[in-house]
Amino acid sequence: MSKLPRVAIAAGLLLLCLVIIASTANSQPPAKEVPPEPAPPSGQTYTGVKRCASCHFKQFMTWKKTKHAKAFEDMAAKYQGNADCLACHVTGSGVASGYAGGTPDDILENLRAVTCEACHGPGSKHEEVAKKYTNVPKLDAAQEKEVRDSIWKNQPGNVCIRCHTAKGHGADHPAYDKQ
Repeated sequence: MSKLPRVAIAAGLLLLCLVIIASTANSQPPAKEVPPEPAPPSGQTYTGVKRCASCHFKQFMTWKKTKHAKAFEDMAAKYQGNADCLACHVTGSGVASGYAGGTPDDILENLRAVTCEACHGPGSKHEEVAKKYTNVPKLDAAQEKEVRDSIWKNQPGNVCIRCHTAKGHGADHPAYDKQ
């Protein structure tokens, strides 16, 4: 057999594969649009990580092993009152119900880190809604939706980038100590 028929057969097979791929790619159903997450109820206040842990203990124990859990205590003492530093090293800094440094109040103690509420937003309404189902072994779909809709899965926008910037703690950082 000469080389010409082999090349023609190989080219034909390649063309057939391309036709099959193209026809199946066009026959895929369009992707379903995911509806945006509803905003939780307004007027929420921070509750602190211990309150979150009372229902979400497994997640709490995982979080305890992260750098976020030690964000405040890993900060040098001389910066623990610096508003620029607190914005990233505690939860809710500068917000009425958030961390307000220097007060030994239990809630404030539970906000001295990058806690659950740093990503999910204040949880007072979530706690209030979820309490109704404390003795329910398995939530039905409507109950699950009610509880989930009372807090952000993740706050809108890129919450992480507020603190995780390219500058980090380098020379341009407001709290950088040049000495």
